[in-house]
Amino acid sequence: MSAAANTGAAKPSKTIATWIALLGGSLGLHRLYLYGRRDLIAWLHPLPTIAGAWGAWRMRALGTDDRLGNVLVPLLGATLAASMLAAIVYGLTAQTHWQARFGAAAEGRSGWLTVIGVISALAVGATVTIATIAFVAQRYFEWAAAPG
Repeated sequence: MSAAANTGAAKPSKTIATWIALLGGSLGLHRLYLYGRRDLIAWLHPLPTIAGAWGAWRMRALGTDDRLGNVLVPLLGATLAASMLAAIVYGLTAQTHWQARFGAAAEGRSGWLTVIGVISALAVGATVTIATIAFVAQRYFEWAAAPG
């Protein structure tokens, strides 16, 4: 979908898009900011996030042996990792490419807020990705070793 779908008068800022992806990306808020309310992908983001959060709630309430919770929790990790990747990509996009894609007014060079956003997204994204992989691997081997 093109950036023309963003019908707002203001052109999207790279710094703001980075921070929205960092703070609310798993709910699709960054896509709503960049592409507008008609972006179907933005409306699909909350589904796996809510399902994964529900899985985490189930595991907390019912214990770690809850199979449905174990299946749903990685969805939360995947959506968080994907939104952190989006924040990194937005923050590291060259200003000329950003202007060509979104028609944004020249911001000049990226400021410290963008750099801090990218560093934060890298830290959170790496942590969530490693934790999700470890969680899935642990559950897989526990289920494979379980008798019967």
